[in-house]
Amino acid sequence: MGKEINKTSDSPMPVYAVNKKAHFDYEVLETLEAGLVLLGHEVKSLRNGSAKLTGAYVTFHKNKPMLTNFHIPKYRFAGNVQEYDPERSREILLKAKQIDYLRGKSEEKGLTIVPLSVYTKGRYIKVEIGIAKGKKTYDKRRVMKEREQKRETGRIMKGIYD
Repeated sequence: MGKEINKTSDSPMPVYAVNKKAHFDYEVLETLEAGLVLLGHEVKSLRNGSAKLTGAYVTFHKNKPMLTNFHIPKYRFAGNVQEYDPERSREILLKAKQIDYLRGKSEEKGLTIVPLSVYTKGRYIKVEIGIAKGKKTYDKRRVMKEREQKRETGRIMKGIYD
């Protein structure tokens, strides 16, 4: 159902925010590309590269998928923006079939929907969302141990070739 995103295409796609913690905390099973409804000053602030996806997740409000806890600070050159909430819920644009599929997956035990990255595709701002399963603490420890071993072998190899 989900389409894998090819980030190595010829056209440059600036990536504005990446949820690095998502790949550490979750095992991503499937990814989808979706549009994002933003205000004008939010787009400008996002293009400045000051958005944070850490802790964000997808919820459903009245059969509409919403990106919750996505932090986009107020654009500093924006005029008088009344009562702006940087972590307000933002609507995600998907086809009806995809929304039904995601709703079903979100209701399955042990699965959650998390945003992985925010980027542009042409003139549109897109969000890559993933259907994910939470990792156990021993899986996280194994990943940290493997990463440390890889660093150590890199240091040793660098010492040999210097």
